Amino acid sequence: MMCLVSAFALGDASAQFGPGYGRPGYGYGRTPAQRYPQRRRQQDNQPAFRPTVQLSIGYGYPSSDKEQMAQFRGLYRGTVAQTGPVTGALDVQFSRSSAIGLIVSHGEVSAPYYDYNSGSPAVYGRLSSWTAMLNLMHYMPVPASAVFSPYVRTAIGLNIWNQNYTDATGNKLGYVEEPNQLAYQVGIGTNINFSRNTSLFVEAGYGKFLLHGGLAFKL
Repeated sequence: MMCLVSAFALGDASAQFGPGYGRPGYGYGRTPAQRYPQRRRQQDNQPAFRPTVQLSIGYGYPSSDKEQMAQFRGLYRGTVAQTGPVTGALDVQFSRSSAIGLIVSHGEVSAPYYDYNSGSPAVYGRLSSWTAMLNLMHYMPVPASAVFSPYVRTAIGLNIWNQNYTDATGNKLGYVEEPNQLAYQVGIGTNINFSRNTSLFVEAGYGKFLLHGGLAFKL
């Protein structure tokens, strides 16, 4: 019985570790670089990373600010006209996969309000905003020479509103409820690299706007 137990234990240990355990190039003794030589070669071929600063200028559409316009009893809102939001962002990329920065946007929406009974315009409203958001970006791994650089953006911050509502005679209305001051944006997009320091970006998301695009420059 002792001989059988010893033989079984010896066979199990041999199956787990093999004859090359502890020696480079065999079994569990290999380092990660030895087990994944292709990944190591790809990392070695990439140039050394240096932090960069990127300035981007873009335009978002459509603006979700229209959802913050006031509602009035007995009136319905007509067609909304909008400008922007125009965006500008300054980001510091501190690693190959991450960047942090500030995105600022400015936009304006306006619309007439009509009386349900007469169908005539009763109120005209205009709402403009300045928005500042902390901008976080995560870049997906691609070769350094790739034309497309996909990323995920998340941003959160504050809206500063300026609203103006006047009646049919041009008199400014009294108290109107303030819009929501919380601003946010979540999106996924890609940079299309034209040169080492210039790229076009396109993005789809949710928050201040649904579509976003523009130019980005590495400073």
